[in-house]
Amino acid sequence: MARRRTTPKELPDAVRDAVERTVQATVGSAERTRDRAQGAVDELVDTSRKAVRGAMPATQEDIRDLRAELRAIGRRLDAIEERLPAARSKKSSASARKS
Repeated sequence: MARRRTTPKELPDAVRDAVERTVQATVGSAERTRDRAQGAVDELVDTSRKAVRGAMPATQEDIRDLRAELRAIGRRLDAIEERLPAARSKKSSASARKS
């Protein structure tokens, strides 16, 4: 029977150290990849939420608010239109006085 060669004690320690360094290097790379992937997913979710929010139909409350705003704009326009003929007649009477 042939005698088996004995391995020096430093060899298993060297292999263990090499494996540990490799694992540590891989862990750092995996964390960076995970962070980039998480950032991409977060951006996708945010963009999707904005798209869905923009595509949603108006609620009854939205319509009620728009109607109230339109009524207020209508009242302001009516008030402006009421003042316009009075302003025109004042201008024409002032120019008539000058003549």
